[in-house]
Amino acid sequence: MTAVRTSAWSCCCGVSPNWKNAWLPWKRTMPELRGWLLDVYAHAEDGLVVWLIGEDGERYRFKQDFPIRFYVHGPTEELRELWKYLRADNAQLLLRRTQRRDLFTGPLDVLEVEVTNPAEQQRVFYRAKKRFPDLTYYDADLPLMLRYSAHYDVFALGRCSLQVDDEGRIQHIEPLHSRWEVEMDLPKLRVMRIRPDVDPNHGTPKYLSVGVGKKTWYISLEDGAAAVQRLDSLLTKHDPDLIFAAWGDDWLFPYLFELAEEHGLDFNPNRDPRFTPDQRDAFSYFTYGQIVYRGAQTLLFGRIHVDPRNAMLYSDYRMRGTFEQARVTGLPVQLVSRKSTGSGITAMQMAVALRNGIMVPHVKQEVERFKSLDQLIQTDWGGTVYQPLVGVHEDVVMIDFFSMYPSIMDHYNVSSETVGVRGENPIYVPGLPDVPVNQDVSGLMAETVRPLLDKRWLIKDALKKMGKYDERRAGLEDQSGSLKWLLVVCFGYLGYRNARWGRIEAHEAVTAYSRELLLRAKEVAEEHGFRVIHMYVDGLYVQKKGVNTREQVQELKQAIIERTRIRVHIDAIYKWIAFLPSRRNVKAGVPNRFFGIYDGNKIKVRNVEVRRHDTPPFIHDLQYAILKVMAKADKFDDLKEELPEIIQAIRRTVVDLKAGRIPFEDMLVYHRMTRELDEYVKPSPAAAAARQLETLGKQFSAGQSVKFLYTRGKPGVHAWGLPKPPDLKSINLERYEELLLRAMHTVLQVFGVTREMLDDWVIRNAGYATPPGILPNAKLDMQSERFLPMFAEQDGEEVLENIFIGDVVEVDVDAAHLLREFAESSERFDEQTPP
Repeated sequence: MTAVRTSAWSCCCGVSPNWKNAWLPWKRTMPELRGWLLDVYAHAEDGLVVWLIGEDGERYRFKQDFPIRFYVHGPTEELRELWKYLRADNAQLLLRRTQRRDLFTGPLDVLEVEVTNPAEQQRVFYRAKKRFPDLTYYDADLPLMLRYSAHYDVFALGRCSLQVDDEGRIQHIEPLHSRWEVEMDLPKLRVMRIRPDVDPNHGTPKYLSVGVGKKTWYISLEDGAAAVQRLDSLLTKHDPDLIFAAWGDDWLFPYLFELAEEHGLDFNPNRDPRFTPDQRDAFSYFTYGQIVYRGAQTLLFGRIHVDPRNAMLYSDYRMRGTFEQARVTGLPVQLVSRKSTGSGITAMQMAVALRNGIMVPHVKQEVERFKSLDQLIQTDWGGTVYQPLVGVHEDVVMIDFFSMYPSIMDHYNVSSETVGVRGENPIYVPGLPDVPVNQDVSGLMAETVRPLLDKRWLIKDALKKMGKYDERRAGLEDQSGSLKWLLVVCFGYLGYRNARWGRIEAHEAVTAYSRELLLRAKEVAEEHGFRVIHMYVDGLYVQKKGVNTREQVQELKQAIIERTRIRVHIDAIYKWIAFLPSRRNVKAGVPNRFFGIYDGNKIKVRNVEVRRHDTPPFIHDLQYAILKVMAKADKFDDLKEELPEIIQAIRRTVVDLKAGRIPFEDMLVYHRMTRELDEYVKPSPAAAAARQLETLGKQFSAGQSVKFLYTRGKPGVHAWGLPKPPDLKSINLERYEELLLRAMHTVLQVFGVTREMLDDWVIRNAGYATPPGILPNAKLDMQSERFLPMFAEQDGEEVLENIFIGDVVEVDVDAAHLLREFAESSERFDEQTPP
């Protein structure tokens, strides 16, 4: 057997790497080799290329025969013409007439086109499609790794066993672990971390930090040629499996390639030097009411490149979750990190279809069935929302249906091809008596989500039994998070207009079932003496006097499961929860807008400033610090004792703001551009900032976020990264003050504090003149304009010092510490530390 394994090859810049120097031939009899699948791609000469991390620690590159088949359906005469065209164009093709199954129409007569070399398949398909655009194509544009994964049931970074012949060609491969196992058996990856010193979209990097293990090197960018050579030598020496590069896609690697070309150097970060990196353009698209920007991509061969700044939802589930999605979707790690979770669920549908002998259409074919106006009104309702009862509620139980919409698809066999089809034993959608659901065959979407549901349930069960500080917890939480997002988007893709098997009728059937199940759960809760405070699509908040432990709710939980036949779990038991009113009508509740304390002192917030990405950091941190203080109280009424200190902290922040003591970095605002720059008639703040950065050669597209400061006058913003920093006098302090007070009022209004009261206390230095019961007897007189609360140290104890009279008022040490954390902590809800 002849295989190749990598070595630290000599690849000096300026000299093209020689294949013989880059690879060491290695011969010995090896009937079986075990290891982890790293990468799969096609090569013009070798066919399929498979990279393996061996159990012995070596990195192996093998070849494999893997012919690709796609299918074409249409009129017989046109198929005959296509046959002749393909025969004349490529003699290496195998063509034959056969029958294959379409998901909606059943068996079809098709032309099967088999391409011996997978590297040629896409070229053959697109030439055929261009010449014969009216024919229907199936299985024509599937990712190569997805085909391979579906055929052999192997997956990226999955452990497998290979049998390889004397020429290094794989004859047999099989998985040693299932993708549906909870525990991950991952290889020891060689990881290289690369990061510039500043965000290249808002500044000019001066150096790179490159880390491998515990070592870090700093590479100056002042000498471009030297920087390229130094990084190339580190890549050669350490031969990483994973390059974790911040801004690697749209700045680092394009910049390095530009430097290499400018200085006549040869720089190739691939492990396989016969390829150049696969560079893909940036693009923007509109989805679910917003513009999304996908940055340029740089994909490598033989190793993995992940850019956390260009990875979808990386902050939600990090690398462990990315590996999990690669396992279950069958996509490569590089692709799954950059693609949306919608692409992941589509890939899973494709894999199920391939295994079941169902053809995957190149484009969507099914359209919405005709409906009368009455039918449209009856079917297009969405989920159930029961407006929350505004105010603070203690001992509230949140009961959540476990992945409700996917569970409905699984339990009731809801899929695009089953809804509206009677079959032998149909069931009918509640509230839609004319809509049957076929139960004779397993639906494609139901079969896709079923193992996802089971695996996520097993992970959540393992987490419940696991200690708080168990070293496995963080990894399992990331795995669960990645599976959750796949399950979240599967509902949208069930009716998405561009989804290959999307059909709005299936989407409507799921929401109809959800409405029925939530109402059943409400009935059960009320039968058990609970008061329903809020319902939101897939969960409900209930309250019963004296019920504040999970054990006390088990009977209700089991009764809901029996009535709905869907798994539910107790998501949280809140010590207290505050449902916030609408800004326009204080008597009207806003669905899913609240903050509360559960399971001891954990904080959960929805749709308030601390969860918004456009909240300036100093406002975010102060609101979070106040919530942490509030989390200490077992009873809501106890919080009134903390209000004087909370007001002091807010007022001190306003004073610091006006005195210029808050760093500009903590005042930055992030806004997303909703269109291309030249499409703005009246520039938004983000567009105005982007135009300022354009003068430095920076480019921005629709969907990208821009950092800036609010300033007085026109254009009203100062882009972050401009050479000259703004003058303090130009900062629009009134705008920041308004944003601050608005955020503080969000959390204080639950005490009955109106915005006018807050302005009086903080801005106009009024005393605590409030309606009875809102505040305890105040210890401090805030009438004087000279009042300036400050934190100070006195005999090792933190105190609040009123400097205009010199009196010292003792404050609870923990509360004071939490309230000043915002000025010192780097903690952010939306930031994660890379591995």
